Amino acid sequence: MIPILTYGQVKNEEIFARVEPKVDVTGIVAEIIATVREQGDAALLAYNKKFDGADMECLLVTPDEMAEALAAVDPKFIGILTRAAANIRNFHEKQVRNSFIVNDQDGIIMGQKVIPVDRAGLYVPGGTAAYPSTVLMDAIPAKIAGVREVVMVTPPSKDGKVNPVILAAAHVAGIDRIFKVGGAQAVAALAYGTESVPRVDKIVGPGNAFVAEAKRQVYGVVSIDMIAGPSEILIVADGKSNPRHVAADLLSQAEHDKLASAVLVTDSAELASAVQAEIERQIPLLERAEIARASIDNNGKIIVAEDIRVAIDIANEIAPEHLELCVDAPFDYLDSIRHAGSIFMGRNCPEALGDYMAGPNHTLPTSGTARFSSPLSVDDFVKKTQYTYFTRAALENVARDVEYFATKEGLTAHAKSAVVRLEDDQ
Repeated sequence: MIPILTYGQVKNEEIFARVEPKVDVTGIVAEIIATVREQGDAALLAYNKKFDGADMECLLVTPDEMAEALAAVDPKFIGILTRAAANIRNFHEKQVRNSFIVNDQDGIIMGQKVIPVDRAGLYVPGGTAAYPSTVLMDAIPAKIAGVREVVMVTPPSKDGKVNPVILAAAHVAGIDRIFKVGGAQAVAALAYGTESVPRVDKIVGPGNAFVAEAKRQVYGVVSIDMIAGPSEILIVADGKSNPRHVAADLLSQAEHDKLASAVLVTDSAELASAVQAEIERQIPLLERAEIARASIDNNGKIIVAEDIRVAIDIANEIAPEHLELCVDAPFDYLDSIRHAGSIFMGRNCPEALGDYMAGPNHTLPTSGTARFSSPLSVDDFVKKTQYTYFTRAALENVARDVEYFATKEGLTAHAKSAVVRLEDDQ
């Protein structure tokens, strides 16, 4: 049963305790990466057989496989994917940054170019659930950014095929190439390239502990979006909230993973007790009841705070991936929320809206990293290059200052380079 804690009456360590995965896969992942670098496609095919039971000869999803998948998916679902993609596209198009130029001093031109990465790699999980929503959320910002090629990797099933709904989402999102490989080996393939899988410039997308560790180990060879931890939801709710709704929203994240974290912070002891009881009523009704039960019992908590302002202070300290603000006039509190991956405002905005249809991205910072990082966006798929131009006259105006500055740092070659052009005329 989810515990109820009263803020100020228990140690802060209990209030702010976080799930810490204890499995160390560093060595295993390092070995997988080294094997993929050495053996290429042969290693990927061998790992497919070992880990996924898929005995196959070709990693690339063919046009025939894509056509077969699209024919197998309910047209209604393809329509929903298309509408979701439109919402995601509409939101992310507002994020596009423009290059700029500064020319407000005689003889000086400066600027910044915004340039998309050449190739992005998307990791889409397999395993206990298929996530076509992740395909849309990761691919569409890359396409809007202008990435030349978007490559997707995802684990195959035992028959060597990819879940049709994943391929349908890839089709809607406009992904260029899809490879049937998952796990740390897929991350290694994207980072270093193989005979079939091209080397990319950035890898994005969630995965299990092996995928997260692989991303950590290849960072620097390629860029990555983030190291994703277990799913999290924190709900700030006042006493007017419906306990049935709050419990359902907490369980929407608890069903993700046994390590997922579901937290309610409320100013109402009555709501706390009602939600606790409602969670117990709802868990047995879930298809993923075993996962939700483990998550709630091991990582869930209800925190009773003095008032909503204190509840928001607690939320800022936890810095959750998803934050629901179930109060009257939620916009009155928006400026007070400083640390959250994505905020869901009011009583009619369940987190699941953000997972599928609303438009803002659902690839979010976890494990408190919302204190310093952001949701996946168009910015993740571009880089900036700056440039500077000085005329001879403009250089003459600052060369002696540069010389003096460089000398103070003990960098005499820097100093010399600033004035050598002036000395040519002497």
